[in-house]
Amino acid sequence: MNIQKYMAFVKAVEYGSFTKAAEILNYSQSGISRMIHDLETDWKVVLLERRKSGIKLTSDGTKLLPYIQKICAEYEKLQMEVDELNGLQSGLIRIGTFSSVATHWLPNIIREFQRAYPNIDYELLLGDYTEIEQWISDGRVDCGFLRLPTCSDFETIFLEQDRLLAILPENHALQSLEKIPVTALCSEPFMLLEKGEKAEISEIFERCGLTPNVHFTTWDDYAIMSMVESGLGISILPELILRRVPYRIAAKELDVPAYRKIGIALRSKKNASPAVKRFLEYLQYR
Repeated sequence: MNIQKYMAFVKAVEYGSFTKAAEILNYSQSGISRMIHDLETDWKVVLLERRKSGIKLTSDGTKLLPYIQKICAEYEKLQMEVDELNGLQSGLIRIGTFSSVATHWLPNIIREFQRAYPNIDYELLLGDYTEIEQWISDGRVDCGFLRLPTCSDFETIFLEQDRLLAILPENHALQSLEKIPVTALCSEPFMLLEKGEKAEISEIFERCGLTPNVHFTTWDDYAIMSMVESGLGISILPELILRRVPYRIAAKELDVPAYRKIGIALRSKKNASPAVKRFLEYLQYR
């Protein structure tokens, strides 16, 4: 068994490209293509369709992919255990995350974690809640930061409760209030932050039986802040993204309890690699 051929196939499927798989695995593009061709010859099946737009799994490739992924995952865990026996403590942690965590949590988390485990590498994928859940389910990432509750099949660790705050332009009339009534946010143009199917901002209005006057919808936190700064409307954003804000805006507490629970999720702690297990332990007790 040549594990490199299996890894070449898995990475080519993950990235939809021989060239990208070659970059990740430090091979030439022709080398990746040749390894996959060798697998197809050995097994007498066609695994991938080669097209100008990229590659696509055949029906045989789709059937075999989960088994090959499992072999590669077990090999990576074996290699990390061997490395730890040799004192290397190496590995790769693939993390799905959304923008506020990527911007304000992960840099400090990884910096501190690296002091104990300097040889561990990281791969970060930025997306919305729905995308991150899919990446976890598909095995594209080892773990992912999410709003809780999430998919019942995942194991989760609660990390922090993040308040949702009203966002106003500087010197807005509502800024003088200690707490902003949700009803007041319905009388002006509203900039709505939506991240996939789990819309925490919309839920605030639904809970109050209100409908905001939505003029602009995006999943980009910074686009919302820029719009508010320009006087195009008002909004609600998580407190976490409001750290070190480069915009002239004001953040105020709402008159109803409003927050999101942030946690980290994965398919199975038991089957996680040693590097991922240590990362989760650090997150839980940091």
